[in-house]
Amino acid sequence: ADRQEGIGVCGWILVSLSFFLVLITFPISIWACMKVIREYERAVVFRLGRILPNKAKGPGMILILPCTDTFIKVDLRMITCKIPPQEILTKDAVTAQVDGVVYYRIHSAICAVANISDVHSATLLLAQTTLRNILGTQSLAQLLAGRKEIACSIQAMLDSATEQWGVKVARVEIKDVRIPVAMQRAMAAEAEAARETRAKVVAAEGERDASRALKQASVVLTESPASLQLRYLQTLTTLAAENNSTIVFPLPMNMLGNLGRKSRGG
Repeated sequence: ADRQEGIGVCGWILVSLSFFLVLITFPISIWACMKVIREYERAVVFRLGRILPNKAKGPGMILILPCTDTFIKVDLRMITCKIPPQEILTKDAVTAQVDGVVYYRIHSAICAVANISDVHSATLLLAQTTLRNILGTQSLAQLLAGRKEIACSIQAMLDSATEQWGVKVARVEIKDVRIPVAMQRAMAAEAEAARETRAKVVAAEGERDASRALKQASVVLTESPASLQLRYLQTLTTLAAENNSTIVFPLPMNMLGNLGRKSRGG
């Protein structure tokens, strides 16, 4: 009501003349006054430069007055905005290029038209700035490992900043993180050295466990001398199964001891 009263007396006279013109030229004028708005669109109607009250018009058929009314269509569908690669300096002084994607939609057509001149360009520029500001406070390791958390932080900041523009940011994704080739080689060498270290530790632990098992086995063999002979026979069976031309026959240790005693007695 305030907006309608704001057009003044002259405005009301012009609106009345426009309405009278439509009546005297009916039904020809109806084709110029009738506009069709699609399901995913809304029309923000201006009458003598002022937005009509209530809300945006549509979807369906709307009527506008010639000469005094103009309208702007606003698309309410989800929009995909690609953030071009941004060169940033991380917290640990590493240069990286990061790009991403922002998914947003307009939920208030009047705010998107009246509060900002180009809502799509402004959203893209704000997304680029927010991406650079947030990633500048993260280290390279945090950037590579915490993409999801960083994307959620960017989404929250964008959604808060674009609320007055009638924009709702649905999702933000970080697509790719590019680092210099020299840094890639250094990280690869570091990862390889870490893997070699772990392999050596595992091998050392295996040797330790094997030595303990051999110690326990030697204790068992010492307690039962006959078990050593059985072990010799088992070794012969293993060698014979491999079809070798040479068979090693182990000489029992007690036999060597008897021979030694006989030689000293003789």
